[in-house]
Amino acid sequence: MHTRHSMAYGLVISFVLCLLSGQAAFAAVIIQISCGGFHSLALRSDGTVWAWGLNVHGQLGDGTNSDRKTPAPVKGLDNVAAIAGGVWHSLALKRDGTVWAWGANWAGQLGDGTTRSRNTPIPVTDLRGITAIATKGQHSIVLKSDGTVWAWGRNEYGQLGDGTTTDRQTPVPTRALKDVISLAVGGYHSLARTAGGTIWAWGLNKYGQVGDASIADRVIPVSLRGLEGIIGINCGGDHSIALKNNGVVLTWGFNQYGQLGDATTDSRSTPCPVEGLKNVIATDGGGDHTLALKSDGTVWAWGSNNLGQLGDATNMGRGLPTLVKNLDHVTSVSCGGQHSLALRSDGTVWAWGLNKNGQLGDGSASNRNAPVPVVIK
Repeated sequence: MHTRHSMAYGLVISFVLCLLSGQAAFAAVIIQISCGGFHSLALRSDGTVWAWGLNVHGQLGDGTNSDRKTPAPVKGLDNVAAIAGGVWHSLALKRDGTVWAWGANWAGQLGDGTTRSRNTPIPVTDLRGITAIATKGQHSIVLKSDGTVWAWGRNEYGQLGDGTTTDRQTPVPTRALKDVISLAVGGYHSLARTAGGTIWAWGLNKYGQVGDASIADRVIPVSLRGLEGIIGINCGGDHSIALKNNGVVLTWGFNQYGQLGDATTDSRSTPCPVEGLKNVIATDGGGDHTLALKSDGTVWAWGSNNLGQLGDATNMGRGLPTLVKNLDHVTSVSCGGQHSLALRSDGTVWAWGLNKNGQLGDGSASNRNAPVPVVIK
């Protein structure tokens, strides 16, 4: 009897340990990726955030200002539902609807009422009920559950949409917007999509990135005409991207490096279709390049490629979409200033492009013109 009880007890312990092990493995699954300008972020299903790359401003949130060539956990941050990387700072949306920020803060992009940079997360002042976050430049915008948009940080070109060009150290409401369901941020401009399908844009418009057929900066959001069936919006540094419900991609703005994907280098102030691309389910824009994820799990890229950010095993710029090499079963993509990330269905993260600061997370500082796996422990 003693032996049977011991065996039974041992089986129970083994079963419990197995369950715990399985839960731990599940907790380690990556569910979201986001590139900053020169750093990278990953969100795990256990609500923790991991970061790697440039850290001179504390944008990795690990309590130091030292670059990291492999992912490290962001300190004191849990229960996170979404992440977003800016050029020098980072944002996290918690499950309780609060927003946390860390990194550079000279323009107030952390939203804590100061211009002091932080190397660990701090809460954004007086924000509750947030459902979405966005950043890519030096400003931050968020969506409240009531459909309103709030913004803070750099505002030199009106990218906060509050009717001024004054930087803001705490959130202010973006004017003229309601019933918003998604957001996107570029280097110095912003986009919003409403429940009714209207796309709004504001901020720097030097290259037509606002998309209103002008090159006049907009300090208050303007609605874009002729855009129907849009289900996704993204921004690059100075260009904009819209995904239609038929899988077609539209782009506008700066095009010196072919990042609009229309086989020219002519900038455009109204949306135009990307040539030869269909069945797209997600997009993102980098400094001067663009990525598209197709329904078959392949990734396509175009634009600047001097550092391998297109991932086609060359360093040749492309004015038309080219297939990213040796990458399949992809579920999401993200673009940094000059690097790219992809998340596969097996939970692995792959990276390519500039790696001077370790932003590819492969343990080296070597640029890569084809995808390499990120070393996530």
